[in-house]
Amino acid sequence: MTIRTFLRASAAPVAFFAFLQPALASEAPAAAAAPVAGADAAPAQAGEDENASRGDVIIVTARRRAETAQAVPLAISVIKADSIEATGNFNVNKLQQIAPTLQVYTSNPRNTAVNIRGLGVPFGLTSDGFEQGVGIYVDDVYNSRVAAAVFDFLDVEQVEVLRGPQGTLYGKNTTAGAINITTNQPTFRPEARAEFSAGNYDLLQGKAAVSGGLSDRVAVRVAGAFTSRRGTIFNVKSGQWINSQDNIGVRAQVLFKATDDLSFTLSGDFNSQHPVCCGTVFVRTGATQRALARQYAALAAAQGYAPPSTNAFDRLTDLDAPLQAGNKIGGVSLKAKWNLGAGTLTSITAWRFWDWQPKNDRDFTGLSVVSASNNPSQQDQYSQELRYNYSGKRIDLVVGAFGFHQRIDTQGLEQQGANASKWNLTGALANDPTVLNGLTARNTQWLKSTSAALYGQVSYKLTDALTVQPGIRINYDRKSGFYQRRVFDGTGTEISCFNPTPPSGSRLAAQCGVYTPQLSAPSASDWNFSYDFNVNYKVARDVLAYATFAKSFKTIGINQNGLPLDSAGVPIAAAGTVKPESVRHYEIGLKTQFLDRRATFNLAAFRTDIDNYQVTVTNGQLGVLRGYLANADKVRSQGIEADFKIRPNDRVTAYANLAYTDAKYVKFVDAPCPPELSGGTTATGSQVPSAPGTPGGISPANCNISGQHLPGVSKWALSYGIEGNLPATLLGKRGQVYLGIDGSYRSRFSSNPSESLYTEIAGYALTNFRAGFRGDGFDIYGWVRNAFNRNYYELLQVAPSNVGLVAGQPGDPRTFGGTVKFSY
Repeated sequence: MTIRTFLRASAAPVAFFAFLQPALASEAPAAAAAPVAGADAAPAQAGEDENASRGDVIIVTARRRAETAQAVPLAISVIKADSIEATGNFNVNKLQQIAPTLQVYTSNPRNTAVNIRGLGVPFGLTSDGFEQGVGIYVDDVYNSRVAAAVFDFLDVEQVEVLRGPQGTLYGKNTTAGAINITTNQPTFRPEARAEFSAGNYDLLQGKAAVSGGLSDRVAVRVAGAFTSRRGTIFNVKSGQWINSQDNIGVRAQVLFKATDDLSFTLSGDFNSQHPVCCGTVFVRTGATQRALARQYAALAAAQGYAPPSTNAFDRLTDLDAPLQAGNKIGGVSLKAKWNLGAGTLTSITAWRFWDWQPKNDRDFTGLSVVSASNNPSQQDQYSQELRYNYSGKRIDLVVGAFGFHQRIDTQGLEQQGANASKWNLTGALANDPTVLNGLTARNTQWLKSTSAALYGQVSYKLTDALTVQPGIRINYDRKSGFYQRRVFDGTGTEISCFNPTPPSGSRLAAQCGVYTPQLSAPSASDWNFSYDFNVNYKVARDVLAYATFAKSFKTIGINQNGLPLDSAGVPIAAAGTVKPESVRHYEIGLKTQFLDRRATFNLAAFRTDIDNYQVTVTNGQLGVLRGYLANADKVRSQGIEADFKIRPNDRVTAYANLAYTDAKYVKFVDAPCPPELSGGTTATGSQVPSAPGTPGGISPANCNISGQHLPGVSKWALSYGIEGNLPATLLGKRGQVYLGIDGSYRSRFSSNPSESLYTEIAGYALTNFRAGFRGDGFDIYGWVRNAFNRNYYELLQVAPSNVGLVAGQPGDPRTFGGTVKFSY
C-alpha cells in the first residue's frame, strides 16, 4: 500500500499573555508548577485524592487543566484505554455501547451522525454546509470531518465524552458536546507495547507502540495499528463479502523540552481504509401513496426481479453497483507549552486532510436503476489555537483565541441504469430503456469555511465550598459555496431543461424529471455571542452539586447538495442559506464518592431548547438522492442520566450507566412526510390527503410532525459491566485469572427523519464475555461479543422514488476470538 505523503511545512508563532501575569501573581500558590508536556500521569489536585489508592482515580482535561473527573462540575463519561480494549469498542462508532448518552449512526464514513442526548447533526445523508454539533478532538486538535469517527483509536490513553454545549473552553463551538481523545505521549523512560487479536470472520487486528528518550531533552513515540475483517453480508451477484473492515493507521510524536518551562510536541498521523463497503439488505416493503402499479412489488415483478432473501438476517444481498469506501485522513500538529510562572500558555497549530473515494448502490436492489452514485471529496483544514491557563488559590482561568479554515471539493456522479426507465417512467417511455439508461448528472461543488473566536472561562471560589464559573465566547463565521449540476443523456450529449421548457410527456421532459441542471453559489457570514454560567457547591468532602445555564448557538449553514425546486422546476434561491440554531441549555447534577472513594455515583438532569434546529429535508424530485438543509422551528431534548462505578476491593470492578432521553420536535409544521404519506398526487387547495398507505392517493405537500421524537434517539439506554479476578499461576507466571461481562441496551428508535411504521428499529440488548490470564507485562484472553447472537439493525433506509422499499444494515452477529497483549 502506498502511503500518501502528508507532511507539509507548518510554522506556529508562539504568543504569550505576559500582561496577565502581574494581575494574577498574587493569586498564585507558593509552589505552582504547570505539568510538563509529555509527562506521565498528571497529579491529582491537592486534597482531592489523598485516599486515591483505595479506588480508581481518573484524571481528565475537560476544563483544560488536569483534575479528577469527580471534581469537574460537568456531565462527563471517561473511558480508559483498558476498558476500550477489553470491550472491543475500538472507534467512536462502537463507543456508544459503553457510553449510553452517545448516538452514532452511519451508512458509510461520510454519512455518519455523532450525537449526544439526541442532538448534534441532522439524521440522514450529510451535507458539508453545516457544522458538527459534537466536536471530536484528538490531543486538542479539532477534527471537522465526522469520518474520523469510523477510524480505529490509535494509541489512545482515554476518551472523555462531555455532554452539553462546549464553547467557552474549546476552540470550536459545539452545541451538544465534545469527544476529547487523549493519546499516549512520548516518554523518556523506554516503553513498548504490542497487541494482536484474531477471530471469526477472518478478523486480524494488531497494535504496537514504542517510546523512549533520544537525549535528556528529546523523546519520541511511534505507534501503529491495523484491522482486517471480512464482511458479514454476502453479495450473491458479485460473490463478495461486503461491509468488511480494512483499516491501517500510524502516528509519530516528537517531544522537545527546550527548557524546564518550555516544550514542543510535533505529531503526525495517517489513517487509511479500503473496505468493500457499504451495502444494505432487503428488510421489508410498506405501502406508499403511489399508484399500486408503481410500488415496489409491481415494479419488481414487471422486471422479473426478486431479492435473494426477504429475511434480512440471512445477510444476503445482490447489489449490482460496485461498492467502495476509500477513506483517508491524517495531518500534522505542533503543540507548544510554556510555563510562565503565573500560568501556562499553550499554542496548537494543525493541518489535517481528508480524502473520500466512495462507490455506492443507492437503489438498494440488484436491478440497475441507479447504476452509480459516487461523490468523492477532498478536504484540507488549518487551525490555530492560543490558550492561557491559570490556577490559583481562589481563581482558575482559561482564555483563548481560535482560528479555523477549511476547503472541501466534491466531484459528484449519479447515473441511471438499464432498468431505470421501467422503474421510474410510465407509458411508452417506460418500455424504452434508452430514455434513462446512461442519463448522468455530474456535480461540481466546493465549500470554503472560515471561523474565528475569542473565548474564556473563570472559576472563582467564593468560599472553600462554593464556586461560580462564568464563561463567554465571541464567534465569527463565513461560508461560501459553489454547486453546479450538468446533465448528459446516454449518448453523452448535455441537456437543458429551461428556455424552453420541454413539452410534457416528451423524452426530454422525462429526463429532466430525473435530473435537472442547476447552478448555485450560496454564501453567508454571521457573528455570535454565547455564554454559560455554572454554580457548584461541595455539600460534603465527597459530594459536589452543580447547576449550569448555557446560551449557545450552531452557526449558519449553506446548502451544498443543490437546492429544492419550485412548482415550475426552478431552484429556490432563498433556500441557499440556513439560519443559525439558538440553544438554551439547563442542567443540574450531583457527583458523589463513598465507601472510602471506592464507589462513585453521579446524577445529571438536563433540558436543551433549540430554535431553528437545522435538519435535513428530503428533496421530492425524482432521482435526486440527496436532501437539503432547512430549519425546524423548535426542538427540545430533556432527560436524566445516572453513572455508577464501584471497586470494593482489588478483585472486583463494576459499573452501570443509565440514560433517559426525551428528544422531540416541539414545532415542525413543514417537515418531509414519512413514506406511507408520500408518492401520491400532491394535495392542493382544499383537497384532503388520503389515509396512510393508500395507493394512488393524495399526499400532503409536507407534514406537521410537531410532538414526534427525534430520529435515532432511544428513550432508554443502558450500559453495564463487571469483572472479577483471582490470583493464579500459569506456566510459572504469577498473575490473575479473570472473567468479565459487559453489555448494553437501547430501546426502540426511529430511523427516518419523520416517524414511520416502516423504519422503526426495535430495542435490543447486547451481551459480551471475556476471560483470561494477566500478569506483569502480559495479558491473554478470549472474548465473545453479541454472545447470544441477537439480531438487530443499526440503520434502516427508505429507497428513493417512494416505491415502498426499506433496506437496512444489520448489526454484527456473534463474534469471538482471542487477544494477546505485551508491554514493557
